[in-house]
Amino acid sequence: MTEQPGHPDHPGRHHHYTEADVAEEVSDLETKSATAARIFDLRRIIGGLFVLYGVIVTITGITDSQAAIDKAQGVNINLWTGIGMLVLGVFFLVWLKLRPTPPAPPEESADSEEGR
Repeated sequence: MTEQPGHPDHPGRHHHYTEADVAEEVSDLETKSATAARIFDLRRIIGGLFVLYGVIVTITGITDSQAAIDKAQGVNINLWTGIGMLVLGVFFLVWLKLRPTPPAPPEESADSEEGR
């Protein structure tokens, strides 16, 4: 079988993008970018880590021996620190839920700028 210039496997084939193709690709990239921004929002990461470590430190505080408490001048420091970390982590996660990352504003097209 011989290769024809219009065939997709032909190395010299050129693809011409229309404005609609470019606009669709830009829209897809903006959607993916907004999704990535929501997934990697620092409030989610910080809140999740504080909740995780807060649970670990709180459990440590609950299971601390009297000797460990006496070492901290009678204060169960692990318990109080763990509770504080849990509260802070929950705060960040609630903040994320109540005020999610807004989508990026749509950019003006080049056509509308040329008309000015």
